[in-house]
Amino acid sequence: MYNITINSLPVSVDRNMTILEAARKIGIRIPTLCFLEGHAPLGACRVCVVEVEGAKTLMPACATPVQDGMKIKTNSRRVREARRMVVELLLSEHNGDCKYCDRGEDCELKDLAIELGIEDERFSGERLEPALDDSTPALTREASKCIKCRRCVTVCNEVQGVGALFPQYRGFSAVIGPAFSRPLDSVACVQCGQCAAVCPVGAITERNHIDAVWAALDDPGKHVVVQTAPAIRAALGEEFGLEPGTLVTGKMVSALRAMGFDAVFDTNFAADLTIMEEGSELLMRLTRLLKNHENAALPQFSSCSPGWIKYLEYYYPEMIPNVSSCKSPQQMFGAMAKTYYADKIGKKAEEITVVSVMPCTAKKFEALRPEMRDSGVQDVDYVLTTRELARMIKGSGVAFTELPEGEMDAPLGLSSGAADIFANTGGVMEAALRTVYELVTGRPLPGENLHVRPLAGLEGIKEASLILENVKPEFAFLEEVEVRVAVAHGLGNAGKLLNRIQAGKGDYHFVEIMTCPGGCIGGGGQPRFTDDSVRQKRIEAIYKEDEGKPIRKSHENPAITQIYEEYLGEPLSERSHHLLHTKYNAREVVQ
Repeated sequence: MYNITINSLPVSVDRNMTILEAARKIGIRIPTLCFLEGHAPLGACRVCVVEVEGAKTLMPACATPVQDGMKIKTNSRRVREARRMVVELLLSEHNGDCKYCDRGEDCELKDLAIELGIEDERFSGERLEPALDDSTPALTREASKCIKCRRCVTVCNEVQGVGALFPQYRGFSAVIGPAFSRPLDSVACVQCGQCAAVCPVGAITERNHIDAVWAALDDPGKHVVVQTAPAIRAALGEEFGLEPGTLVTGKMVSALRAMGFDAVFDTNFAADLTIMEEGSELLMRLTRLLKNHENAALPQFSSCSPGWIKYLEYYYPEMIPNVSSCKSPQQMFGAMAKTYYADKIGKKAEEITVVSVMPCTAKKFEALRPEMRDSGVQDVDYVLTTRELARMIKGSGVAFTELPEGEMDAPLGLSSGAADIFANTGGVMEAALRTVYELVTGRPLPGENLHVRPLAGLEGIKEASLILENVKPEFAFLEEVEVRVAVAHGLGNAGKLLNRIQAGKGDYHFVEIMTCPGGCIGGGGQPRFTDDSVRQKRIEAIYKEDEGKPIRKSHENPAITQIYEEYLGEPLSERSHHLLHTKYNAREVVQ
């Protein structure tokens, strides 16, 4: 430990801390625009400068390690003037019009300018001409708004391992973007939106579907239904001033009804459907390998996360046979809404508009994939992020926190607790094990309260195993088999796990991979700014939602039993394969 003084307050801190971390420990906030928790500091923005006794210049708090006896001032006149100068210079080049920017309400640069008392433009700098890159279905980029903080570079390269964004050129000509200033759709971008989640301004945002959804709601010829992903209910409240992890499921349902949706459904229903199909597919592969002694592509990879699927198509196409053929819950829901549900209410597929509310920007891309039209039309029409839904609710005049608790509509709104935990890293795996283990043995999954604790938490790569004992006679070939599973979240961790598997160091049967850190609760479309403390609170809320459900296993959901009896027949049936399964293809890294 080192003994230091911050603003005349003595404090003992770990010798490995930076000044920024030490200040945060005692509740002193030092502003920054480039820093990302858990990653090597860049010191690029210089907003976090502090005064250190004996130093010739101001020091960047994020990149300066503490020293024993150090005396620091974080808010002296010299510091305030330096920070103000830095922000004024950033504003002089920032081509942003707060009146029309969708970051107007939560722009970190604007908030910092207000905090520093900047009320007029002292420097009139040259600005880049507006240049909108709207080449992808999920994201839009406006380089003239970029303040070159490099957060997007850090998250794209260090967290996701994708490398679609880099700093290029120097000085005023410096830009952050794809190589050779190409449009985003010409490089290996998986459209996960983590760049948009960490951007402090409006330089990278999700493609806006709000106007299109309002237009559909206003069209009397359209029957508009909405599905909400499990991660939304643990994060939406943050947009209305509630603590991270506050469950707002009922209020969300009431808000959607007040906005005019004809039916409010739950992606969780399709998550339960996914478990039935994906679990059956895993058993089919194990049967081929262990009973019939045939080749089977193992481990089987989960297929719920569209950013992960695109990453696989780009970087590991040789492993595409291992990915489950199941569509994601979003796409399963769309296909069921425009076939099964349409039949129930006497409408044609083209008369139904399906709107998804997702924590993920890549879902916008997924909805437009040519493979996702098995209902005869586009299965999912529009995708809203959590942030977009919040803006719609505010724009509709709904007092969200005062709303009563509503309930989802039947039948596509009924779900189990297992479906809720799809939101968390490790949740898809745990939900699958709850069902597969019980189908094979006739007994509930062992463990505390149905949870598989080694798969929970924010460790990047997690493993677990269980031995199948006293199995049903039809599964005798699985007796004493040790089922080994693994979970990775964040594509950087996914790459490490895939390399390990290819090197023969991970003999797994089933692997869950989620694109974003923490899983869907940390998705690129969730409320900003998300760090591990926020992710953990959302995760805990989702587990609470699961544990409060009367039904906690996908195969016990009566609505799932009903849809198989009335429409699908059985898991992996011909109709199920047509509507609920798909295939993927290799992509070139640079087109």
